[in-house]
Amino acid sequence: MNSRIRILVVDDSVVVRRMLGDSLSADPELEVVGSAANGNIALARIPQLNPDLVILDVEMPELDGLETLKRIRQTHLSLPVIMFSTLTQRGAAATLDALSLGANDYVTKPANVGGVQQALEHIRTELIPKVKIFGRKATDRDIVTARRLATPAPSGSKNMAVLRRPTPGRVEVVAIGISTGGPNALSELFPTFPADFSVPIVVVQHMPPVFTKLLADRLEAKSNIQVEEGSPGQAVEAGHAFIAPGDYHMIVQKEDRAVRIRTNQEPPENSCRPAVDVLFRSVAETYGAGVLGVVMTGMGQDGLRGCEHIRKAGGRVIVQDEATSVVWGMPGYVASAGLADQVLPLNELGSEIVRKVRAGQTPAASLSALSRQP
Repeated sequence: MNSRIRILVVDDSVVVRRMLGDSLSADPELEVVGSAANGNIALARIPQLNPDLVILDVEMPELDGLETLKRIRQTHLSLPVIMFSTLTQRGAAATLDALSLGANDYVTKPANVGGVQQALEHIRTELIPKVKIFGRKATDRDIVTARRLATPAPSGSKNMAVLRRPTPGRVEVVAIGISTGGPNALSELFPTFPADFSVPIVVVQHMPPVFTKLLADRLEAKSNIQVEEGSPGQAVEAGHAFIAPGDYHMIVQKEDRAVRIRTNQEPPENSCRPAVDVLFRSVAETYGAGVLGVVMTGMGQDGLRGCEHIRKAGGRVIVQDEATSVVWGMPGYVASAGLADQVLPLNELGSEIVRKVRAGQTPAASLSALSRQP
């Protein structure tokens, strides 16, 4: 059995440090080897303690999380760092900055630290699985789990894998499901979509409220197409991308002659809200064979059942490959179940999506799209 994952906890709150220390140390696979109240102390302790992973607060006195992360990356390029941030506008913005600077992932702090049991449960379900994934760099348990559980294929997937594929037709919508590692992957993907992109894009990125709006704004700033957080009643238009809002499922529905976005707070699926499966079911029902589903890096299996619906409706599915995924859980399940038409590296996904969208266009449609360019 491998030795325990050695963790350094960096947070200016005594209460948070103690709570994290108790929760993490209670797991037999984890060991908290030290703590620090700010970034300066943490930087001094990293070479002394040689941790396998750092849990890093965002907002701290003397040296905040962003500056601490920058300095960690100067001397420890591959040391996993998980940001532990508050669910605020400022905290969310700093967390997204941290991801772009090289943080591996983030977890939001429990909303009410005074509610001990609720806070402990949040740490157990949200933080510890990520600590194990990134702390066990050589093991990558999520990949192993995806392969093991997907063979034999989950119920319903066996039939899907042997369906005779219809001749590919026009892509009418691109639906993307993504989780761990998503913000940086989307930041690489979205700039590849041209200004004349002729279909809408709908996205579920597993994120809490506040984060999804900021993510949409950042993608908008980098993209040739319009990107926004989805809201009820919006028309799903070509050349626009809609990010599901945090804590809400997002679906699309035909209403009169338009397709519109609807949101709800029905129970989570796969422990997620928004859930990829919920969105994928709705696009399959609304667009049928016109769906191009894309499943990218992420833990767990959200999107697997949704891809079954897309395939049954005659649509197509692409997944990100293992080598370029931060975690090959979500795409791994889909690929192992035989539901993926293609498995591609991140740097090829965008061009392939664009190729498939353009392949189904008529000359008239192509000219119409070009006429919309500024």
